[in-house]
Amino acid sequence: MLLQGSPGQPRAGPSTLSDNNTSSNNLKRKAHTTLQDLEDSLSRKKIKGEVEDIVEAPETEVIDGQALADELDQELQCGCCSALVYRPVVVAPCQHFFCGSCIVLWVRNGGTNCPACRGISTSVTSSRALQTIADVLVRGAPSRARSVSERMQADEIYKAGTTLRIPTPRQASPEPNIPQTNPNFVQPCPHCLPGNQYDWRCPQPIVDPEVDPDNGWRTDDGSPPGHAYCGNCENILALRAPSTTKCDFCQVSFCGIGIPGRCLAAPLISQHLHGLADIGDLIQCGEIYEIFDGNTYEVDVMLDYLQAQSLSPRHIYREIIGMILRSPRQFAPLIESDLFVDVHGVTPGSATDPSAPRHRICRMCATEVLLWGLREWWIQERKKGFLDETITRRPDCAQGSICTRQKEHGR
Repeated sequence: MLLQGSPGQPRAGPSTLSDNNTSSNNLKRKAHTTLQDLEDSLSRKKIKGEVEDIVEAPETEVIDGQALADELDQELQCGCCSALVYRPVVVAPCQHFFCGSCIVLWVRNGGTNCPACRGISTSVTSSRALQTIADVLVRGAPSRARSVSERMQADEIYKAGTTLRIPTPRQASPEPNIPQTNPNFVQPCPHCLPGNQYDWRCPQPIVDPEVDPDNGWRTDDGSPPGHAYCGNCENILALRAPSTTKCDFCQVSFCGIGIPGRCLAAPLISQHLHGLADIGDLIQCGEIYEIFDGNTYEVDVMLDYLQAQSLSPRHIYREIIGMILRSPRQFAPLIESDLFVDVHGVTPGSATDPSAPRHRICRMCATEVLLWGLREWWIQERKKGFLDETITRRPDCAQGSICTRQKEHGR
């Protein structure tokens, strides 16, 4: 009977297995001496090379603390205010980061996407990691910290740790039956069409290019006779319409229809400012530091004073208007310096005499007046005696705006 063996061969017994094992052991030869020596040699060379690499590796470069602080300061700048980020938040999914207060103001002003890349946002969350790095930087370089007034104002706008949401843009789709206008022709203004709702019609109405394309006014030919473009909404308007007003500074007209209250050149004292509604807007306005020649210390003193006295930008603007009106030449120096040139994206009207009376002003020009007179206003305001003695006793440097020490905190 054959069991588990080769055909025709008997099953191996114990002695046979033992003999086979012995033979097998005898068949297992050691590696060739040359090959073994080669492997040992390669191993020794590898170890020697690694040791040499360690020995020859250059010493770790010493990091310059000032250079590191400068680089961190650049990397941690808010994408909105371009200052060291405060109470940072991260926009998802693009991962751009900003001050929490900057994002809140962005949303309040109508922002519907990431301020940096304009991407659609799904959420805005606070970043503890970025805040920790910023805190470490400030501890090592206290001069890079945001001012007390800035931090107080920012904390009033955004509470640390709050999750925000940027609203998605709403784009209304036009109805299918609405005819698409030809961009090559100027469309009639609200007062051109007969029987319009404003009870006044243009003496020189613009021809509707959809009705009479041969006599339509081409956009390449500029503004049609008796018409211009609104400085705010940039829609076509009738210059002689009762709702139209003209700024006596930039010579741009406003329709009074597109956005009521904004498409308007108002009397000097009653006009609002563009982009400067409260002290928070002044804090975010980088031009203020340019006005004071980069003297951040003086700017901080002024902002703290404005907050303590509850003075709004509009209040300051009105006082600056009063200062100008009391001066001998009034607004002539501002006009001669071309302060109001190209403040709007539309073509202005004809220029007038620099010494001509100025009664109406637009929002953009009102902001220009505020920024132009802010420094002189502050100099006069300091003399009223409301500032702390530690500030009033601080001597002014004889070098004036070119002084560098005067711009340091505590000096």
